[in-house]
Amino acid sequence: MRAWVVETPGPVESGPLRSVELPVPEPGPGEVRVRVLACGVCRTDLHLAEGDLLPRRRRTVPGHEVVGLVEARGAGAGRFAVGERIGIAWLRGTCGRCRWCRTGRENLCLAARFTGWDADGGYAEHAVVPEAFAYRLPAALGDAQAAPLLCAGIVGYRALRRAELPPGGRLGIYGFGASAHVVAQVAIAQGATVHVLTRSAQARELAIELGAASAGPAEAEPPEALDSAVLFAPAGDLVPVAMRALDQGGTLAVAGIHLTDVPRMVYADELFREKQLRSVTANTRADGEEFIRLAATLRVRPTVTPHPLAEADRVLADLAADRVTGAAVLVP
Repeated sequence: MRAWVVETPGPVESGPLRSVELPVPEPGPGEVRVRVLACGVCRTDLHLAEGDLLPRRRRTVPGHEVVGLVEARGAGAGRFAVGERIGIAWLRGTCGRCRWCRTGRENLCLAARFTGWDADGGYAEHAVVPEAFAYRLPAALGDAQAAPLLCAGIVGYRALRRAELPPGGRLGIYGFGASAHVVAQVAIAQGATVHVLTRSAQARELAIELGAASAGPAEAEPPEALDSAVLFAPAGDLVPVAMRALDQGGTLAVAGIHLTDVPRMVYADELFREKQLRSVTANTRADGEEFIRLAATLRVRPTVTPHPLAEADRVLADLAADRVTGAAVLVP
């Protein structure tokens, strides 16, 4: 099968992705194999390719926003029928025994495994996943539209919850890529006032089209104090900026798996008056199931641009250069 692997991590200009031919994978016990219909391009893929995330195995196939049709089942697998359309997401395995797993916080499991990092992902024509960590997808969502929901949507939704946005509250969104533009739709549909702050002029235009109350540069001050904020841009310099924009009692959630260093903060200006700074780590399967149902109910529709699988290296370079508006999706 055709696939892309991370050959030698490094700057995207150095060509860390390599196009290769690999054997079609066989599903093991409790696993299913899918024929890939679409795979979203996530910034985490870029972090892996460039070495911000240290590879956990050689020549891994990236991609963890995978939509595919079940074409084979391993021993004991019976959750999905052959021919059924399912989604493969970032979280692909946990121990199920530790205190985190036993208390509904499997996203913090120290033995967790991840698609496109610990095991091959969806930058390929076929992919394998443990059936317990796959998702049924609503028929209303097309293949390309469903793909970004499987990480950008699920993890973004967890970030929104971690930000403790009150009903009808004022939400600031810093950075406006694949995850942010999905979260904005959810928040607006639920009655929030959303202010977007991002360096991309095209992204600001999209934010206004989606119903944001305002859209300005990333370092700008929003037009009103914020109850909550989510930082999607991997820029630590924006943490104190966002903290200053919060009203008293407000919460900032940092959504990315990678963040540049956070500069020194002044307690009186950026943390006093019960402001909170919180991180977000992956997601639980419960987050995924809840978000996918909610996205269908609220008619969340990501803005997507499909690309042939053969262009994966170029699309990743476009993402690094902020030339992607909304979400890019690879289609074999």
